[in-house]
Amino acid sequence: MGGVLSDPLNETSLHQLARLACIQLTEQELAVLPQQFDSILGLIDQLQAVDTHGVEPLAQAFDMPVRLRADEVTAKNQRELFQSLAPEVEKGLYLVPKVIE
Repeated sequence: MGGVLSDPLNETSLHQLARLACIQLTEQELAVLPQQFDSILGLIDQLQAVDTHGVEPLAQAFDMPVRLRADEVTAKNQRELFQSLAPEVEKGLYLVPKVIE
């Protein structure tokens, strides 16, 4: 492996990653994380080593057309009903109390 991604993580890097992720790590977690990261990053190195030249990007998992439903209106416009339920409406806009001075 030995790629850029598989460089070993030191304790400072782990603390920085934990801070950026807004998580707190126990000493036990800090002890096992370097091996877990190395394993994950090793898999990424393996994936990056695969020659994908000439492979078409996959747009869908299945080679079949997607059947789309017709784009039809299924609900009636209830704007007037909703505005009649609002405490205050002016010129079609909902009026709300000012919350920021």
